[in-house]
Amino acid sequence: MSDKEMIITFLVIWLGTVLTRFLPYLIFPEGRKVPEFVHYLGKVLGPAVFGLLVVYCLRNTDFSTSFANGGNHGIAELSACAVTLLTYRWKKQMILSMAAGTILYMILVQVVFA
Repeated sequence: MSDKEMIITFLVIWLGTVLTRFLPYLIFPEGRKVPEFVHYLGKVLGPAVFGLLVVYCLRNTDFSTSFANGGNHGIAELSACAVTLLTYRWKKQMILSMAAGTILYMILVQVVFA
């Protein structure tokens, strides 16, 4: 990548970051009422994105492989999902629950089912 391309890339990323940070303050100033549609999106987009991540993470999981053929029937994936869900129900912190599920998954894949 040339110096000119790097500068253009940096400027585009900078502009995108600045716009996404300041545009909500310009569209919805402090005295103006936020539309109900925006409140609705605030409620449903978090769980929708989380559900999309679950589908994306489990898309290549083969639940039919046997242990003799090197498979684990998706035990690591389902265990990590269960720990993620239970941790979120317990603490109500999405980052903590994702970290707990990820750590468990990595331990199961790298140590137990290696």
